[in-house]
Amino acid sequence: MSLEVDIRHRQGGFALDIGFRSEGRLTALFGRSGAGKTSVVNVIAGLVRPQQGRVVVDGRVLVDTARGVALPMHRRRIGYVFQEGRLFPHLTVRQNLLYGRWFTPKAERSAEFGRVVELLGIAPLLDRRPALLSGGEKQRVAIGRALLSSPRLLLMDEPLASLDEARKAEILPYVERLRDKARIPIVYVSHSLGEVARLATTLVVLAEGRIAASGPVSEVMGRADLFPRAEAGAVLDAAVEDHDDRWQLTRLRVAAGVLTVPRVELPPGSAVRVRIRARDVMLATRPPDGLSALNVLPATVVDIASGDGPTAEIRLDCAGDGLLARLTRRSVEALELAPGRPVHAVIKSVAFDSHSIGGALRGGPNGADADLES
Repeated sequence: MSLEVDIRHRQGGFALDIGFRSEGRLTALFGRSGAGKTSVVNVIAGLVRPQQGRVVVDGRVLVDTARGVALPMHRRRIGYVFQEGRLFPHLTVRQNLLYGRWFTPKAERSAEFGRVVELLGIAPLLDRRPALLSGGEKQRVAIGRALLSSPRLLLMDEPLASLDEARKAEILPYVERLRDKARIPIVYVSHSLGEVARLATTLVVLAEGRIAASGPVSEVMGRADLFPRAEAGAVLDAAVEDHDDRWQLTRLRVAAGVLTVPRVELPPGSAVRVRIRARDVMLATRPPDGLSALNVLPATVVDIASGDGPTAEIRLDCAGDGLLARLTRRSVEALELAPGRPVHAVIKSVAFDSHSIGGALRGGPNGADADLES
C-alpha cells in the first residue's frame, strides 16, 4: 500500500510545492483551511492536472508530467467521499450503492456487495431513501458506494466535517474498521487533530502549500511545534487488558505499563490507540502517593524545550513510547529536570474520552469479521 506524491502547481496567488511518500493504510493530510489539502487530493483524483508532478499508487503511475503521463479520472480507479454524502435522493440506499459498481468493468469488480454492507453496518438501511437517513448513515452509504467501485485508492475529503459530535462518534469506528479491513489505501483530509490522531497511520502536516512534517503518526504527533498548544500530545498503541464492571473502567496495556480509562466497549486483546495531550501529563521525581490519578508510568526525560514564556515542553521516553508533558519553567527548575533523568508521568483518567481512544470494530454490529472481497 504505497503512495508517492510530488506536486508543484500554482493557481492564482497560491503555490503548492509538496512531496511525500506513505506506506501506511491511512494517510492523513492535516492543516488549516487553505493549507492545500484539498488541492492535493484533487490532483490525485485527476480533477486538477499539476504543472509539474508525479503521483504513484502501489507502483501504478497516475501522473508523471515529465513523461507526459496523466491518466483520465475514469481510468484511475479512485473512490472519492466528500463532506456531504451526495447521494441520489430518488434512489434507495441499495440503488445508490449499486450505482458505485456501474462504471467498473465486471472483470475488475473485486468488492462484494454483501461484505461492504456488513463492513459498514448498513443492512437495515437498504430499502430507505436518503431523506430518511441521519448524517452519519448517509456518510456510511457514501463510503459504501465508493468501495463498490472497487477502487485502488480511497480519497476522503473531510468526510465528518458536516456532522455533529454524536454522528462523528457513530461513524469513526467504521472508518477505523475500513482502515484495518478493506486493504485499500486511504487518503484522509481533515483539519481536526483528534480525527487524524485516532485514524492515521501516516500523518502529513501541510502549511501554506508546503510540507511541515510527514511520517508515522506517533512521531509527528510528538512535535509540539506543529500543533496548537492545547492539542499537542502523543499517540500510543495499546491493547485492552480487562474491564472493571463495578467502576465502568477499562485497563489498557501500553509499553510502559497499564492505563486505566473510562470503559471501552471492546473485548480483551483488542488493539486500540490512545491520544494523551501534553496538558494532561504531570511529572514527579518520586513514586507519587495519595493521588486520585490512576495512571502513573515510569519515564525518562529525553529533551526539554523552553522559550521565553512561562511553560516548557518535556519529551519523555516511556519504554520506547514517546510522551509529551507541558510544565511551567518554574516546575522544571524546582524538579531539577534534565535529559536522562528518570521521572514518573502522572495522567488523569478523566483526560481520556471518546475522541482520545480509538479501536476498530470487531466484526461490526453482528460480530463477524469481513473483508471486501469474496
